[in-house]
Amino acid sequence: MKIVADNNIPYLKGVLEPFTDVEYIEGKKISHKHLMDADALITRTRTLCNEELLKGTKVKFIATATVGFDHIDTAWCENNGVLWTNAPGCNAGSVYQYIASSLVALSKKYGFKFENRSLGVVGVGNVGRKIVKLGEWLGMRVLLCDPPKSRLEGNCGYVSFEGILRECDIISLHVPLNMSGNDKTHHLINEQVLQKLNNGTILINSSRGEVVDTDALKHAIKSSQKLQGSVLDVWENEPDIDKELVDILDIATPHIAGYSADGKTNATAMTVQSISKFFNFQLSRWMPENLPVPAIKDLTIDCNGRPNQDILSEAIEFSYQVMDDDFRLRSKINEFEFLRINYPLRREFKSYTIHLQNGTADIQKRLIGLGFNVK
Repeated sequence: MKIVADNNIPYLKGVLEPFTDVEYIEGKKISHKHLMDADALITRTRTLCNEELLKGTKVKFIATATVGFDHIDTAWCENNGVLWTNAPGCNAGSVYQYIASSLVALSKKYGFKFENRSLGVVGVGNVGRKIVKLGEWLGMRVLLCDPPKSRLEGNCGYVSFEGILRECDIISLHVPLNMSGNDKTHHLINEQVLQKLNNGTILINSSRGEVVDTDALKHAIKSSQKLQGSVLDVWENEPDIDKELVDILDIATPHIAGYSADGKTNATAMTVQSISKFFNFQLSRWMPENLPVPAIKDLTIDCNGRPNQDILSEAIEFSYQVMDDDFRLRSKINEFEFLRINYPLRREFKSYTIHLQNGTADIQKRLIGLGFNVK
Protein backbone atom coordinates (compact mmCIF):
# COMPACT_ATOMS: atom_id res chain seq x y z
CA MET A 1 0.00 0.00 0.00
CA LYS A 2 0.95 3.66 -0.30
CA ILE A 3 0.32 6.90 1.56
CA VAL A 4 0.85 10.41 0.17
CA ALA A 5 1.80 12.98 2.82
CA ASP A 6 2.40 16.72 2.94
CA ASN A 7 6.18 17.07 3.23
CA ASN A 8 5.92 19.84 5.84
CA ILE A 9 4.23 17.84 8.58
CA PRO A 10 6.83 17.77 11.37
CA TYR A 11 8.14 14.59 12.99
CA LEU A 12 6.33 12.39 10.44
CA LYS A 13 9.13 11.18 8.17
CA GLY A 14 10.24 7.66 9.02
CA VAL A 15 7.33 6.84 11.30
CA LEU A 16 5.05 5.04 8.84
CA GLU A 17 7.72 3.60 6.56
CA PRO A 18 7.97 0.27 8.43
CA PHE A 19 4.33 -0.37 7.48
CA THR A 20 3.82 1.26 4.08
CA ASP A 21 5.36 3.25 1.27
CA VAL A 22 5.12 7.00 1.86
CA GLU A 23 5.55 9.69 -0.78
CA TYR A 24 6.15 13.20 0.57
CA ILE A 25 4.98 16.10 -1.59
CA GLU A 26 4.58 19.83 -0.99
CA GLY A 27 0.99 20.29 0.13
CA LYS A 28 -0.13 22.79 -2.51
CA LYS A 29 1.40 20.59 -5.25
CA ILE A 30 -0.40 17.35 -4.36
CA SER A 31 -2.48 16.50 -7.43
CA HIS A 32 -4.87 13.86 -8.72
CA LYS A 33 -2.07 11.95 -10.44
CA HIS A 34 -0.16 11.60 -7.17
CA LEU A 35 -3.15 9.89 -5.58
CA MET A 36 -4.03 7.41 -8.33
CA ASP A 37 -2.25 4.58 -6.49
CA ALA A 38 -2.48 6.01 -2.96
CA ASP A 39 -4.59 4.41 -0.24
CA ALA A 40 -4.50 7.40 2.10
CA LEU A 41 -3.60 11.08 2.24
CA ILE A 42 -2.03 12.97 5.14
CA THR A 43 -2.50 16.67 4.62
CA ARG A 44 -2.65 20.21 5.96
CA THR A 45 -4.80 23.15 4.91
CA ARG A 46 -2.89 23.81 1.68
CA THR A 47 -4.34 20.75 -0.06
CA LEU A 48 -7.92 21.15 -1.27
CA CYS A 49 -9.44 17.70 -0.86
CA ASN A 50 -12.40 17.73 -3.21
CA GLU A 51 -13.87 15.74 -6.09
CA GLU A 52 -11.32 17.11 -8.54
CA LEU A 53 -8.47 15.77 -6.41
CA LEU A 54 -9.98 12.51 -5.25
CA LYS A 55 -12.40 11.12 -7.85
CA GLY A 56 -11.12 7.91 -9.43
CA THR A 57 -8.26 7.46 -6.96
CA LYS A 58 -7.73 4.63 -4.47
CA VAL A 59 -7.80 7.00 -1.49
CA LYS A 60 -10.09 5.74 1.24
CA PHE A 61 -8.77 7.70 4.22
CA ILE A 62 -7.70 11.33 4.73
CA ALA A 63 -6.04 12.58 7.91
CA THR A 64 -5.46 16.30 8.21
CA ALA A 65 -2.90 17.37 10.80
CA THR A 66 -4.95 20.49 11.54
CA VAL A 67 -7.86 21.55 13.68
CA GLY A 68 -9.75 23.05 10.75
CA PHE A 69 -11.11 20.88 7.96
CA ASP A 70 -12.76 23.38 5.63
CA HIS A 71 -10.19 22.34 2.99
CA ILE A 72 -11.91 18.93 2.88
CA ASP A 73 -15.15 18.48 0.97
CA THR A 74 -16.59 16.35 3.74
CA ALA A 75 -19.93 15.81 1.99
CA TRP A 76 -18.23 14.43 -1.12
CA CYS A 77 -15.97 12.22 0.98
CA GLU A 78 -18.84 10.82 3.00
CA ASN A 79 -20.90 10.18 -0.14
CA ASN A 80 -17.99 8.37 -1.80
CA GLY A 81 -16.74 6.17 1.01
CA VAL A 82 -13.69 8.26 1.95
CA LEU A 83 -13.26 8.52 5.71
CA TRP A 84 -11.48 11.54 7.18
CA THR A 85 -10.18 12.79 10.51
CA ASN A 86 -8.80 16.06 11.83
CA ALA A 87 -6.85 16.93 14.98
CA PRO A 88 -9.24 18.85 17.25
CA GLY A 89 -7.57 20.69 20.11
CA CYS A 90 -4.05 19.78 19.01
CA ASN A 91 -2.80 23.37 19.10
CA ALA A 92 -5.05 24.82 21.79
CA GLY A 93 -2.13 25.42 24.17
CA SER A 94 -0.15 27.13 21.44
CA VAL A 95 -2.96 29.53 20.49
CA TYR A 96 -3.50 30.18 24.20
CA GLN A 97 0.15 31.26 24.48
CA TYR A 98 -0.18 33.42 21.34
CA ILE A 99 -3.24 35.25 22.69
CA ALA A 100 -1.55 35.73 26.07
CA SER A 101 1.50 37.35 24.46
CA SER A 102 -0.74 39.49 22.24
CA LEU A 103 -2.67 40.77 25.25
CA VAL A 104 0.59 41.64 26.99
CA ALA A 105 1.90 43.49 23.92
CA LEU A 106 -1.36 45.41 23.50
CA SER A 107 -1.54 46.30 27.20
CA LYS A 108 1.93 47.81 26.97
CA LYS A 109 1.18 49.69 23.77
CA TYR A 110 -2.11 51.15 24.98
CA GLY A 111 -1.43 51.31 28.70
CA PHE A 112 -4.41 49.38 30.02
CA LYS A 113 -4.76 47.11 33.03
CA PHE A 114 -6.15 43.64 32.55
CA GLU A 115 -8.42 44.04 35.56
CA ASN A 116 -10.13 46.97 33.86
CA ARG A 117 -10.87 45.14 30.61
CA SER A 118 -13.62 42.76 29.54
CA LEU A 119 -12.72 39.92 27.17
CA GLY A 120 -15.31 38.47 24.82
CA VAL A 121 -14.52 34.93 23.65
CA VAL A 122 -16.48 34.06 20.53
CA GLY A 123 -16.42 30.30 20.02
CA VAL A 124 -15.87 28.21 23.14
CA GLY A 125 -14.40 24.98 21.80
CA ASN A 126 -11.02 23.46 22.63
CA VAL A 127 -9.19 26.75 22.10
CA GLY A 128 -11.91 29.11 23.29
CA ARG A 129 -12.23 27.35 26.65
CA LYS A 130 -8.53 27.91 27.27
CA ILE A 131 -8.83 31.60 26.34
CA VAL A 132 -11.63 31.93 28.87
CA LYS A 133 -9.30 30.60 31.57
CA LEU A 134 -6.51 32.86 30.32
CA GLY A 135 -8.68 35.93 30.75
CA GLU A 136 -9.69 34.82 34.24
CA TRP A 137 -6.10 34.17 35.36
CA LEU A 138 -5.10 37.60 34.03
CA GLY A 139 -7.89 39.18 36.09
CA MET A 140 -10.16 40.19 33.23
CA ARG A 141 -13.95 40.05 33.11
CA VAL A 142 -14.74 37.31 30.60
CA LEU A 143 -17.92 36.84 28.54
CA LEU A 144 -18.62 33.75 26.44
CA CYS A 145 -20.46 33.56 23.11
CA ASP A 146 -21.16 30.26 21.36
CA PRO A 147 -24.66 29.98 19.84
CA PRO A 148 -24.46 26.23 19.04
CA LYS A 149 -23.33 25.40 22.58
CA SER A 150 -25.90 27.80 24.00
CA ARG A 151 -28.69 25.93 22.19
CA LEU A 152 -27.39 22.57 23.45
CA GLU A 153 -26.55 23.57 27.01
CA GLY A 154 -28.98 26.40 27.64
CA ASN A 155 -28.21 30.10 27.85
CA CYS A 156 -26.64 29.93 31.30
CA GLY A 157 -23.10 31.25 31.06
CA TYR A 158 -23.39 32.49 27.47
CA VAL A 159 -24.24 35.86 25.97
CA SER A 160 -25.34 36.72 22.46
CA PHE A 161 -22.97 38.02 19.81
CA GLU A 162 -24.74 41.37 20.14
CA GLY A 163 -23.97 41.21 23.85
CA ILE A 164 -20.27 40.68 23.11
CA LEU A 165 -20.25 43.72 20.81
CA ARG A 166 -22.01 45.79 23.45
CA GLU A 167 -20.12 44.69 26.56
CA CYS A 168 -16.54 43.82 25.63
CA ASP A 169 -13.37 45.88 25.22
CA ILE A 170 -11.47 42.98 23.62
CA ILE A 171 -13.01 40.41 21.27
CA SER A 172 -11.13 37.19 20.46
CA LEU A 173 -12.47 34.94 17.69
CA HIS A 174 -12.20 31.13 17.94
CA VAL A 175 -14.84 29.88 15.53
CA PRO A 176 -14.85 27.39 12.66
CA LEU A 177 -15.47 28.64 9.14
CA ASN A 178 -19.13 28.07 8.27
CA MET A 179 -20.11 29.42 4.88
CA SER A 180 -23.87 29.33 5.43
CA GLY A 181 -26.64 28.38 7.83
CA ASN A 182 -27.77 29.66 11.22
CA ASP A 183 -24.21 29.61 12.49
CA LYS A 184 -22.58 31.19 9.45
CA THR A 185 -19.19 32.65 10.36
CA HIS A 186 -17.98 33.73 6.92
CA HIS A 187 -17.49 37.51 7.29
CA LEU A 188 -18.86 37.35 10.82
CA ILE A 189 -16.91 40.56 11.32
CA ASN A 190 -18.27 42.83 8.58
CA GLU A 191 -19.04 46.50 8.07
CA GLN A 192 -22.30 46.37 10.02
CA VAL A 193 -20.72 44.60 12.98
CA LEU A 194 -17.70 46.92 13.06
CA GLN A 195 -20.04 49.92 13.23
CA LYS A 196 -21.62 48.48 16.38
CA LEU A 197 -18.36 48.24 18.32
CA ASN A 198 -17.72 50.51 21.26
CA ASN A 199 -15.01 53.09 20.77
CA GLY A 200 -11.62 51.66 21.69
CA THR A 201 -12.40 47.98 21.04
CA ILE A 202 -9.58 45.51 20.31
CA LEU A 203 -10.20 42.68 17.82
CA ILE A 204 -8.13 39.47 17.67
CA ASN A 205 -8.61 36.78 15.03
CA SER A 206 -6.65 33.54 15.23
CA SER A 207 -9.41 31.28 13.89
CA ARG A 208 -10.02 31.47 10.13
CA GLY A 209 -9.10 34.33 7.82
CA GLU A 210 -12.47 34.43 6.08
CA VAL A 211 -14.24 35.13 9.37
CA VAL A 212 -13.20 38.79 8.99
CA ASP A 213 -14.10 40.89 5.94
CA THR A 214 -10.73 42.34 4.92
CA ASP A 215 -12.08 45.45 3.18
CA ALA A 216 -14.44 46.25 6.04
CA LEU A 217 -11.66 45.88 8.58
CA LYS A 218 -9.33 48.17 6.63
CA HIS A 219 -12.04 50.78 6.36
CA ALA A 220 -12.82 50.58 10.08
CA ILE A 221 -9.19 50.94 11.11
CA LYS A 222 -8.67 53.94 8.83
CA SER A 223 -11.89 55.83 9.31
CA SER A 224 -13.30 55.38 12.80
CA GLN A 225 -12.48 55.37 16.48
CA LYS A 226 -14.19 52.03 16.98
CA LEU A 227 -11.03 49.91 16.80
CA GLN A 228 -8.23 50.81 19.16
CA GLY A 229 -6.25 47.72 18.28
CA SER A 230 -6.38 44.80 15.87
CA VAL A 231 -4.49 41.50 15.66
CA LEU A 232 -4.59 39.01 12.78
CA ASP A 233 -2.85 35.67 12.55
CA VAL A 234 -5.15 34.37 9.81
CA TRP A 235 -6.05 36.02 6.52
CA GLU A 236 -8.34 35.93 3.58
CA ASN A 237 -6.63 34.56 0.46
CA GLU A 238 -3.63 33.07 2.25
CA PRO A 239 -0.79 33.05 1.35
CA ASP A 240 -1.55 36.11 -0.82
CA ILE A 241 -2.37 38.40 2.08
CA ASP A 242 -3.41 42.04 1.93
CA LYS A 243 -0.22 44.04 2.45
CA GLU A 244 -2.11 47.29 3.02
CA LEU A 245 -3.91 45.64 5.93
CA VAL A 246 -0.63 44.37 7.39
CA ASP A 247 0.66 47.95 7.48
CA ILE A 248 -2.20 49.22 9.66
CA LEU A 249 -2.56 46.32 12.11
CA ASP A 250 -1.07 46.36 15.59
CA ILE A 251 0.04 42.73 15.33
CA ALA A 252 0.28 40.75 12.09
CA THR A 253 1.59 37.19 11.99
CA PRO A 254 1.75 34.45 9.30
CA HIS A 255 -0.81 31.92 10.59
CA ILE A 256 1.50 30.59 13.30
CA ALA A 257 -0.59 30.99 16.47
CA GLY A 258 -0.82 27.21 16.70
CA TYR A 259 2.76 26.55 15.65
CA SER A 260 4.43 25.75 18.94
CA ALA A 261 6.51 22.57 18.90
CA ASP A 262 3.99 21.14 21.35
CA GLY A 263 1.07 21.91 19.03
CA LYS A 264 2.84 20.43 16.01
CA THR A 265 3.70 17.33 18.02
CA ASN A 266 0.11 16.84 19.09
CA ALA A 267 -1.17 17.28 15.52
CA THR A 268 1.25 14.75 14.06
CA ALA A 269 0.62 12.28 16.88
CA MET A 270 -3.15 12.46 16.41
CA THR A 271 -2.69 11.99 12.67
CA VAL A 272 -0.40 8.97 13.02
CA GLN A 273 -2.70 7.42 15.60
CA SER A 274 -5.76 7.84 13.37
CA ILE A 275 -3.94 6.34 10.37
CA SER A 276 -2.74 3.50 12.61
CA LYS A 277 -6.25 2.77 13.81
CA PHE A 278 -7.63 2.69 10.27
CA PHE A 279 -4.89 0.47 8.81
CA ASN A 280 -3.94 -1.41 12.01
CA PHE A 281 -0.33 -0.21 12.01
CA GLN A 282 0.21 -0.79 15.76
CA LEU A 283 1.04 2.89 16.36
CA SER A 284 -2.02 3.75 18.41
CA ARG A 285 0.06 5.34 21.20
CA TRP A 286 2.84 6.84 19.12
CA MET A 287 4.21 10.23 20.15
CA PRO A 288 7.29 12.09 18.88
CA GLU A 289 10.24 11.83 21.22
CA ASN A 290 12.98 14.19 22.36
CA LEU A 291 11.37 17.53 21.55
CA PRO A 292 13.94 20.35 21.62
CA VAL A 293 14.01 22.28 24.87
CA PRO A 294 14.30 26.07 25.18
CA ALA A 295 17.84 27.41 25.42
CA ILE A 296 16.85 29.18 28.66
CA LYS A 297 13.93 27.70 30.54
CA ASP A 298 14.27 29.21 34.03
CA LEU A 299 13.32 32.75 35.02
CA THR A 300 13.72 34.37 38.43
CA ILE A 301 11.28 37.18 39.25
CA ASP A 302 11.54 39.41 42.30
CA CYS A 303 7.91 40.28 43.03
CA ASN A 304 8.63 42.84 45.73
CA GLY A 305 6.48 45.92 45.12
CA ARG A 306 5.35 44.79 41.66
CA PRO A 307 1.71 44.46 40.56
CA ASN A 308 0.43 41.11 39.35
CA GLN A 309 0.15 42.31 35.76
CA ASP A 310 3.86 43.12 35.56
CA ILE A 311 4.83 39.72 36.93
CA LEU A 312 2.45 37.77 34.68
CA SER A 313 3.54 39.79 31.65
CA GLU A 314 7.22 39.14 32.31
CA ALA A 315 6.62 35.39 32.59
CA ILE A 316 4.50 35.26 29.43
CA GLU A 317 7.00 37.23 27.36
CA PHE A 318 9.87 35.13 28.69
CA SER A 319 8.29 32.12 27.01
CA TYR A 320 7.17 33.86 23.82
CA GLN A 321 7.07 37.37 22.35
CA VAL A 322 4.51 37.68 19.60
CA MET A 323 6.14 40.86 18.31
CA ASP A 324 9.06 38.75 17.08
CA ASP A 325 6.67 37.00 14.70
CA ASP A 326 5.13 40.33 13.74
CA PHE A 327 8.60 41.61 12.84
CA ARG A 328 9.38 38.52 10.77
CA LEU A 329 6.22 38.92 8.69
CA ARG A 330 6.75 42.63 8.06
CA SER A 331 10.37 41.94 7.11
CA LYS A 332 9.45 39.16 4.67
CA ILE A 333 5.96 40.17 3.60
CA ASN A 334 6.18 38.19 0.35
CA GLU A 335 7.37 34.98 2.04
CA PHE A 336 4.29 33.94 3.98
CA GLU A 337 4.69 30.20 3.37
CA PHE A 338 8.44 30.30 3.96
CA LEU A 339 7.86 31.83 7.39
CA ARG A 340 5.43 29.07 8.29
CA ILE A 341 7.58 26.23 7.02
CA ASN A 342 10.71 27.61 8.71
CA TYR A 343 9.07 28.67 11.96
CA PRO A 344 11.54 28.78 14.88
CA LEU A 345 11.26 26.62 17.97
CA ARG A 346 8.54 27.71 20.38
CA ARG A 347 7.65 25.76 23.49
CA GLU A 348 4.57 26.37 25.61
CA PHE A 349 4.34 27.61 29.21
CA LYS A 350 4.72 24.12 30.68
CA SER A 351 8.33 24.01 29.44
CA TYR A 352 9.33 26.97 31.64
CA THR A 353 9.97 27.30 35.37
CA ILE A 354 9.42 30.58 37.19
CA HIS A 355 11.38 31.09 40.41
CA LEU A 356 9.55 33.61 42.57
CA GLN A 357 11.18 35.82 45.15
CA ASN A 358 8.84 37.61 47.58
CA GLY A 359 5.87 36.23 45.67
CA THR A 360 2.37 36.03 47.13
CA ALA A 361 0.21 32.93 47.16
CA ASP A 362 -2.08 34.68 44.69
CA ILE A 363 0.59 35.33 42.06
CA GLN A 364 1.90 31.78 42.45
CA LYS A 365 -1.63 30.45 41.89
CA ARG A 366 -2.07 32.60 38.78
CA LEU A 367 1.23 31.51 37.21
CA ILE A 368 0.47 27.86 37.88
CA GLY A 369 -3.00 28.42 36.44
CA LEU A 370 -1.47 29.83 33.28
CA GLY A 371 0.58 26.65 32.95
CA PHE A 372 4.05 27.54 34.25
CA ASN A 373 6.08 25.48 36.67
CA VAL A 374 6.62 27.64 39.76
CA LYS A 375 9.20 27.33 42.51
